[in-house]
Amino acid sequence: MAINGSIDHEDENETRDQVAVDTNRKPPALKKQLTIERTYSVENGYTGKTRNIIGDAKFETLCRRETLKQLMPSEDRISEFDEEDEENLAAVQNISETADKVNATFLVAARETMLGLMRLIKILEAEECKLHFLETRIPRSSLRADNIEMEYLFSCEVKPESLRHLMLALKTSNGLAGARLVGGRRASKELHWFPKHIKELDQCNHVLTKFEPELDMDHPGWKDQEYRARRKIIADISFNYKYGDVIPDVDYTKEDIETWNVVYQKVKELLPGRASSVHRKYLEIMERECGYGIGQIPQLEEVSNFLKRTSGFSLRPAAGLVTARDFLASLAFRVFQCTQYVRHPSSPHYSPEPDVLHELIGHCPMFADPTFAQFSQEIGLASLGATDGEIEKLATLYWFTVEFGLCKENGEIRAYGAGLLSSFGELLHSLSKKPAIEYRSFDCVSASMQEYDDQAYQDIYYVAESFEDAKQKLRHWVSTSLSRPFTVRYMPFTQTIEVLDTFASTNNLIQELKVQVNQLSGAFDQIESNTNGIMASA
Repeated sequence: MAINGSIDHEDENETRDQVAVDTNRKPPALKKQLTIERTYSVENGYTGKTRNIIGDAKFETLCRRETLKQLMPSEDRISEFDEEDEENLAAVQNISETADKVNATFLVAARETMLGLMRLIKILEAEECKLHFLETRIPRSSLRADNIEMEYLFSCEVKPESLRHLMLALKTSNGLAGARLVGGRRASKELHWFPKHIKELDQCNHVLTKFEPELDMDHPGWKDQEYRARRKIIADISFNYKYGDVIPDVDYTKEDIETWNVVYQKVKELLPGRASSVHRKYLEIMERECGYGIGQIPQLEEVSNFLKRTSGFSLRPAAGLVTARDFLASLAFRVFQCTQYVRHPSSPHYSPEPDVLHELIGHCPMFADPTFAQFSQEIGLASLGATDGEIEKLATLYWFTVEFGLCKENGEIRAYGAGLLSSFGELLHSLSKKPAIEYRSFDCVSASMQEYDDQAYQDIYYVAESFEDAKQKLRHWVSTSLSRPFTVRYMPFTQTIEVLDTFASTNNLIQELKVQVNQLSGAFDQIESNTNGIMASA
């Protein structure tokens, strides 16, 4: 699990672990404002000594919240506005600094259709807004359960200085039941930028400065200057890599290969009867085709080409942990950001950060399976345009599935999470059925909000009936839980993301579905014809 990216090895006597909060997804004028220094350490608000996707997501939310507090004068902070409201307001106001009017898009809920509509019109009149577009729509089931009868999606032209007052009026009106500035293409989508083409993953690297290979002084390689120098050489591969490049091979040392041998041999012995049949199937294939086994560490380019043939996934070198948002966005393109360095040889069975052993042994055999690859991609697609809070939930969901997930096979519990399959201690613990361990049926709502402990073995594991069952539950959760006013789909031929937010934008999808239905009908006719011919000849 490669989750956080660019490493800059400068003078080690200077402050370690300083990080600039991700700014490349802000509108230009906000980039300078929202650049604040944070460190991934306990004393600066980062929980735990090891780094993982959930911790990073929570820390990113904290950084953004603190920044917004710094930018917003105290007298302008209104309790009815949450962090997402403030972010969208900041984005709209920023792009309209020199404009007399700004176009804003709102999503408003009402418990009574006509009363809500009348109240909405009166508010727009009072604020001297020019209405450009209004659409009524039946709310999703979760809102209807809260007695929400109708939703109104509308765009209007409003004076920038009146925007906050308009939003407050919409949120607090007696005739309405809540409002959200979704911002259309000028607010939310610029604030929560996401890549539209696979080439734009070149921009999906969190800005890190002076981040050493280790996380604290207890790291096994803290005092090993030779090890740190090797890490820098490997990191340079990721710094220089661009979309379309061949991933350069790494010249692993004798110590690296010995560490690989120890881990690979131990884990391989424990997989039968414990690992998912999917993992064991593809691991055996990769031993034949990708150089897996004792004596050498497979190279990413060769493994990536294998994954492209089996599931359409590919690997991209990462110098370390990339932010949760960037990492999940990569999955949307079936790209896995993968580290290339090896853990310190003094501690072969433990690493405080994901390394190439974790990636190659735990993740890659699972990504070779088409069904699991699609499940992983759909987590990534769900992250595009998501709020910070939703990124935290998706990161947690990823943690309890792709990293530490269990599934059922022929009535038996088997491991499919990479954190289990690359660590013999965690693998044995997860299947030990000790009294302290709780096995829960996989549920997205529960898993996305479950607390975790990255300092010890897990006490809670989620068990999926199958990958297909997990995928269907994920789709339902995404359709009912995310707040973004659009959906997305991946276009494999062009490797692009298509945003579906209007009836017109769905036209390509409708035409493709028609073609597929015709192909399916033709296939059925051909099968029926062949079957009748065989029966007649018999």
